[in-house]
Amino acid sequence: MLVLDNVDAHYGKSHVLHGVSIEVRAGEVVGLLGRNGVGKTTTLKAIMGMARRTGGRITFEGRDLHGVPPHGLAGLGIAWVPEERRIFRLLTVLENLRTGLDRPGVTPARREELLEKVYVYFPILKERRNQAGGTLSGGEQQMLAIARAMVLEPKIILLDEPTEGLMPRMVSQIQEIVHALHREGVAILLVEQNVPLTLDAAGRVYIMEKGTVRHHASSAELRADQRVIHEYLGV
Repeated sequence: MLVLDNVDAHYGKSHVLHGVSIEVRAGEVVGLLGRNGVGKTTTLKAIMGMARRTGGRITFEGRDLHGVPPHGLAGLGIAWVPEERRIFRLLTVLENLRTGLDRPGVTPARREELLEKVYVYFPILKERRNQAGGTLSGGEQQMLAIARAMVLEPKIILLDEPTEGLMPRMVSQIQEIVHALHREGVAILLVEQNVPLTLDAAGRVYIMEKGTVRHHASSAELRADQRVIHEYLGV
């Protein structure tokens, strides 16, 4: 479904990604692990067209994404939940969700169905639907960011550090949502620092170091032999 083939990316003169190759198949959860600053977030930004790609090719369902603007990717079925969440702080929870709901081709009845669906996953958002997004807790803002992606009915979600800074209870909730999306057939490219969560949620894992993919294995292999995890992540 999503293929990165030998991708390079720069920030100004800084060469950040060096020949990154990653594949995510339809309905699959793939983990992307690595220490801070190794290029994981830049990989997602390269997919979204928000980091300058200077080499290689990125395709989605066989279509080259070169030249597709970030806002055009949602129409192709790609949703992004950035590390910093980027909710609209002055808009209410409902208004934030409507940024994904109020789009061409979605009937009023379907909008209501999608809204109720995310409220089932995140009951707290229904309780706080008229509350400004900026007044939510960090965990609630993360839920809102994921819910906003979900109402787009994407084929794949790029999840960047969804559990960073959250309490254990919130981490478990996010983990359950990843499993639920997987059961529904939504593909996920999951960038995380939480190794146990990633190995639990993902079928395959790529490990990055210094802007390069250094290792690729199934989660089962990495659970059975922790030496690779220790070598690259120090845990």
